[in-house]
Amino acid sequence: MALAGKCFVLLMVMAAVHISNAAVYKVGDSAGWTTIGNIDYKQWAATKTFRVGDIIHFEYNAQFHNVMRVTHAMYRACNVSAPLATYTTGNDTIKITRRGHHFFFCGVPGHCQAGQKVDINVPRNLSTTAPTPSALVSPLVPPARIPVPSPSKAVPFSALKDGFGSFGLMAMAVVALLVFGSA
Repeated sequence: MALAGKCFVLLMVMAAVHISNAAVYKVGDSAGWTTIGNIDYKQWAATKTFRVGDIIHFEYNAQFHNVMRVTHAMYRACNVSAPLATYTTGNDTIKITRRGHHFFFCGVPGHCQAGQKVDINVPRNLSTTAPTPSALVSPLVPPARIPVPSPSKAVPFSALKDGFGSFGLMAMAVVALLVFGSA
């Protein structure tokens, strides 16, 4: 296998390991993004450990709600006049790309004041190398299932990750490069 091919395989394995560290959080868990049911989004966010690369998923009825990304001052005042971004599909996903606070609220009149707002905080001193157990158990967002053909005895990627961790996958990639490189 040519050096370029080996590098490509190694990069793909590294990318797969990096992607596997991201968690998906559905805001409000089973309730979603709503004013019904008195959801405490501040408490919801306090139980999570957010990291750079995580996906924040807002699921809501687009006829009655939206999502606005705003500054801290706008968040405190529920000021909808100049949002940084507005999402309106009812099924919005936002990737966290930097540490710090990320402020969101519903821009429908009265909803932010009623508590439909959330502060997603990625601590500045938190490592981004591996998710915490709480991030791995993001409730109600099932992991993707990839069917394996019945005659195959291949081990799913998730089993390798769970059994060996990121370091083990990297070691397996190096072994694969050595084996395929000598062929």
